[in-house]
Amino acid sequence: MAAAPSRCLLVTGPPGVGKTTLVMRVFETLRASHPNLTIRGFYTREVRESGERVGFEVVTLDGRSGPLASSKVSRLIAQAIKDDRSYCIAVMWTNRLTSFEIASLQLANPESVRWPTVGKYKVDVASLESLALPELQVKEETDLFIIDEVGKMELFSSAFFPAVMRVIESNIPIPRNGQDIPGVASLRNHPGAAIFTLNTGNRDMMRETIYNQLNCLLQKR
Repeated sequence: MAAAPSRCLLVTGPPGVGKTTLVMRVFETLRASHPNLTIRGFYTREVRESGERVGFEVVTLDGRSGPLASSKVSRLIAQAIKDDRSYCIAVMWTNRLTSFEIASLQLANPESVRWPTVGKYKVDVASLESLALPELQVKEETDLFIIDEVGKMELFSSAFFPAVMRVIESNIPIPRNGQDIPGVASLRNHPGAAIFTLNTGNRDMMRETIYNQLNCLLQKR
């Protein structure tokens, strides 16, 4: 007897190989072929200015967005500390997806200083949680969850990984973009997970494979 298809599809691969692009193309194809599906979740994308990556944003599948991380906040805080000046950093996300606006105000005990750091980026955990966590609530009417990604920045939220695990333990299919970092190994070893390792040579084939598997699962719901 053939094994039941996995309900958790984990997409992995090196940075820049196209994991988010694959997941979003599968999402767009599913939305076109199954217009009545209820698909929830979020993805992350780069924010660039003049060709330079200055941060990341969280984007829900219905189009709402907010900051995830910024190198500009890190630089401004570092300069303020170095110069022994008092600032309040307010990050205002503009409608232009390639731009941050940074406002400097009087600062006392800046919350931004306490933001966790990944490389040169300061991570806005509150913004992540305000957008991503509601999208990870398990609801009966949801047909599919898309989570991009499960990485170091997202895992600074103590509520994020438990929410992901609740989705996995539900009976709803989920393609996801993950990384090999502490705490994520349990996703790879989950009995309901299938691993798809992406590289530049297999991207088109993987997209077709993942779409077909999700299509099969969704037809059985």
